[in-house]
Amino acid sequence: MEKSEKYHFFPSDSREIFAQIGKEKLLHYLKQMLLIRNFEIRGEAAYLQGKVGGFYHSYMGQEAVATAAVGIMGSHQWWVQSYRCHALALLLGATPGELMAELYGRSTGNAKGRGGSMHFYTETMLGGFGIVGGQLPIATGAAFASKYLQQGRVAVCFLGEGAVAQGTFHESLNLASLWNLPCIYVIENNQWGMGTSRERAICVEPIAEEKAEGYAMKGYTFDGMDFFNCYAGFKHVFEETQATSRPCLVEVVTERFRGHSISDPGLYRSKDNLSKCMERDPLLLLSRMMIQEKVVTEDAYQLLDKEQKEVVVAAMKFADESPWPDPITLEEEVLAP
Repeated sequence: MEKSEKYHFFPSDSREIFAQIGKEKLLHYLKQMLLIRNFEIRGEAAYLQGKVGGFYHSYMGQEAVATAAVGIMGSHQWWVQSYRCHALALLLGATPGELMAELYGRSTGNAKGRGGSMHFYTETMLGGFGIVGGQLPIATGAAFASKYLQQGRVAVCFLGEGAVAQGTFHESLNLASLWNLPCIYVIENNQWGMGTSRERAICVEPIAEEKAEGYAMKGYTFDGMDFFNCYAGFKHVFEETQATSRPCLVEVVTERFRGHSISDPGLYRSKDNLSKCMERDPLLLLSRMMIQEKVVTEDAYQLLDKEQKEVVVAAMKFADESPWPDPITLEEEVLAP
């Protein structure tokens, strides 16, 4: 990732945060990120084999963002994601088996095979949304409900930088600020929309810090490739939102290691550009520090990676062996009981 001089990341000390988190939790977060990476690698492979229909939007390169956010805030908040939703569902308790089965369109899937890659859910994840910006009003509504019902929950809304140009962005942030709603809007700026670079699509930089003021809310910028910076940033933002019941806008500057989706060959990116950004692979940065601090060895890291690969391979076997849904059930449970 080529950092712009305009980015001033949230101040953090990696070693201090490392000590605060502790070895046990760090190993847990590393395993989660390895599970996400392995799920995406094999999900892509299944797509290319024709076992997954529709589209496939990989989260590879962005693992530190959602992992740090859920690690800090916990699964009991309201969570809303865009179509790049596989990682968040895994972090919020959906099993690799049910998610892989959903990709395969099987009846044992997370949405009974009806949703596919872009529509995963959990009890606190209100869905992945295929429409750009479609998740913003949902998250704002969840924050309103939490405040109205005095649930004490924060709503967390992930969106891509391309969604900032949608009308729902303005409408949602305006209402959230006007009504003092506890909503954290997280722009995952992975530098590219559907083949269009960020600088050709969004007129300001940094996005959150420049736009937040217009909605009378605070704006922050995190380094999305650095797990520790994300962890420190989300901790601050979460505590602030809980204390003030005010919305805030966060931009997490990251990179995606794949195209917009698998059907997108990514020919608009040079190989040098991709190689350079992969030098700051969030898994590489986190594991390197953990090895340096003797939390794991290189061999132990490889073993953890192998274990997560085996979990995903077992999920693929489960999906392959699961039955197709009966078409007669298509209209069942469309509405809540």
